[in-house]
Amino acid sequence: MGDEGTQENVGLTQPLDLPQTRTQRARLTMDGRRLKELVKAGYDWLRQQEEVVNGYNVYPVPDGDTGTNMMHTMRSAWEAIANLNESNVGAVAKAISNGALRGSRGNSGIILSQLWRGFARSLDHKEICDAQDLVAAMKEAAKTAYAGVSTPVEGTILTVARETADAVEAAARDTHDMRRLLEIAKDASYESVQRTPNLLKILKEAGVIDSGGYGLFIILEGMWRFVNGLQVEDASRATSDMRLKVEAELQHEGGWGYDVQYLIYARRGQTLNVAQIRADIEAMGECPLVMGDENIVKVHVHVPDPGVAISYGARLGSLRDVVVEDMQAQSEAFVAQPAAVASRSEEDLPNAEAAVIAVASGSGLTRAFKEIGVRVVVEGGQTMNPSVDDFLSAIQKANARSAILLPNNSNILMTAQQAAAISAVPAYVVATRTLPQGIAAAIAFNPNVGAEENIAAMSAAAQRVTTGEITTSTRDVTIDGVSVRAGQIIGLIDDKLAVADDSIAATLLALLDRARAGSRELITLFYGNGLAEAEATTIADAVRQAYPSHQVELIAGDQPHYYFVIGIE
Repeated sequence: MGDEGTQENVGLTQPLDLPQTRTQRARLTMDGRRLKELVKAGYDWLRQQEEVVNGYNVYPVPDGDTGTNMMHTMRSAWEAIANLNESNVGAVAKAISNGALRGSRGNSGIILSQLWRGFARSLDHKEICDAQDLVAAMKEAAKTAYAGVSTPVEGTILTVARETADAVEAAARDTHDMRRLLEIAKDASYESVQRTPNLLKILKEAGVIDSGGYGLFIILEGMWRFVNGLQVEDASRATSDMRLKVEAELQHEGGWGYDVQYLIYARRGQTLNVAQIRADIEAMGECPLVMGDENIVKVHVHVPDPGVAISYGARLGSLRDVVVEDMQAQSEAFVAQPAAVASRSEEDLPNAEAAVIAVASGSGLTRAFKEIGVRVVVEGGQTMNPSVDDFLSAIQKANARSAILLPNNSNILMTAQQAAAISAVPAYVVATRTLPQGIAAAIAFNPNVGAEENIAAMSAAAQRVTTGEITTSTRDVTIDGVSVRAGQIIGLIDDKLAVADDSIAATLLALLDRARAGSRELITLFYGNGLAEAEATTIADAVRQAYPSHQVELIAGDQPHYYFVIGIE
């Protein structure tokens, strides 16, 4: 930022020590280099708060990914400008927008990229940005994001963006101090987020605020912290300009350590001290997240020795849903990924008139899609939503004159649509919101007819499928009249909480009854999340006994998080 009247360069982190009369005349500005610093600060702070944002997921399922999607989107925005030495604020904003778009993941990431798109459009061809330019850019950002959603819903990140822009516009009538305007934006976004449960019934039922709106607040808070000289970047997790370096700097000596997650259930007659557990876990490792009450507490932490964290929890109560992941092994797989992708891309597929591209997670589901003719499978799903760039790479790899995309997840639909809109190869999206819908749509594909006819047939096939999912609840909640406890087995029908019970088999049978499977003909059970084949077979036999006239298929899906993904046709 600078004092335009005197042409002084006043850095973002320098306090303004100006006489009152001079301050009144000042029109503080921001150039491209300052905007670049703000983006890095917003990304760094969001990266540290990623799991907190994820924790505000509406449904009590173990795959909340809003924070992860927004973090990846901001990472891509930052990488687009990390090596850019440019003072023109319009040019930097455009690069941010392009980076955010190509790296955007999930609905929250797409909307965040649209905010940057509107912001950049407003600043196009501007050398510097003053207070009024900032107001105009924030207003255009909100407008563009609203326009990018077919059915905008209030009580979401859209509301937070709009109300924040309105607050900054009102404040700009009295001050040109952009530090002050950034503080107004931070405070207004927080207040807007707190109001989201009053605007969206499901948030109030679930007892949470909107996670996407909270993610936007975190980005603005990171920027505000930076300009006020507060710590944004965790010294042990410092970012750098390149993606692999960003990841490498997270390592402890000797490796990444372990990601540990579990639920602690209080022993009979005892209670859990959430505040003490939070303090102990925070002292134990990185990325701590402790949520719950005196009866059940959810713990997440990164530690060099998983035994320490697990032993600690076991001393306090009964441990359930214990997950330990070797992050060093994941890191090595990640670093090797570019080479693996390059190797696969060298296996050129023969030219085709049309190709189906589907998203799936789990080796069994990937294999199932391949067996029914899907040309390219994009790895992804819950907690690992593919980016726009991932879809564009898959379209290129498919080597066809046109492509039909099957997102197979409601949180990936907007990403697929964005990729189709900017693809050089004509690409179309069949709005499959679940994996069973994607399987049905892929089966309906006919390579001998045109895109319009295929889209109609594939969409109709997808709509005939009812989808069920069986997983474990991560917290106590009541939604749509269904009350569940943390650790209980729950069933979702077409992404909505429907049933809860204490065993996988009982929950599955209750779900099938609730979904009126008796009036259908085919029940396909994809099992995963570590469920043993023998147990899956026993449960499938119970389904066959309950539905003797139905065709019941059991397939190893190997999907994470969900014991069963069920297609009912």
